[in-house]
Amino acid sequence: MSILIKEQTAIVMIDHAVGFLNLFRSHQVAEHVNAAVALAKTGKIYDVPLIVTNGADTDGPGPLVAPLKETLGDTEVIVRGGNFNAFDTPDFARAVEESGRRTLLVSGLMTEGCVAQTALAALDRGFEVYIVVDAVAGETAETHEAAIQRLVAAGAKPITWLAAASEFQGSYANLETVQQFVGLMMEHSPALGAMLQHSAAREALAATA
Repeated sequence: MSILIKEQTAIVMIDHAVGFLNLFRSHQVAEHVNAAVALAKTGKIYDVPLIVTNGADTDGPGPLVAPLKETLGDTEVIVRGGNFNAFDTPDFARAVEESGRRTLLVSGLMTEGCVAQTALAALDRGFEVYIVVDAVAGETAETHEAAIQRLVAAGAKPITWLAAASEFQGSYANLETVQQFVGLMMEHSPALGAMLQHSAAREALAATA
């Protein structure tokens, strides 16, 4: 198992639709949305392509959740019909291939549905697939975990958004993006954010002593 290389990676975000927020119980809604937004910001910070897909805004699940939509800005959302495997939508398959990236970080809803089918199809096509486990969710904890286990058995690798961001960053000595990396943790990782705030406060106090 190798460290993620940002130049070889694309982020695939599937069906983070507002209507699904009432369906999943494997995660807290706020925690799931936080992780999805953090993952999208990670892509923007490290110039990792974001390949986003959802149904039409007028479909039952509705548009993307507002915080994610705001973060994505003018990122294209590839509209699918009723297919669960996103690769069955030619525009999606084309976007993945044209990215030139062979490693995919996959997030979305629901774990046991469109996420699993798209990830399995990616594996069949020879991609290295990582499932961002805190940015996917299932109807229950059991269905989510069963889907994750099936995907891991098929060759996918579990990861979290912060682990991915940390591997892209590599070191605090990477000054080009370190402030944005710290900002990500401050905003989206409560425990690490609190530690960083505490450290900053101590350093500020020491500087005035």
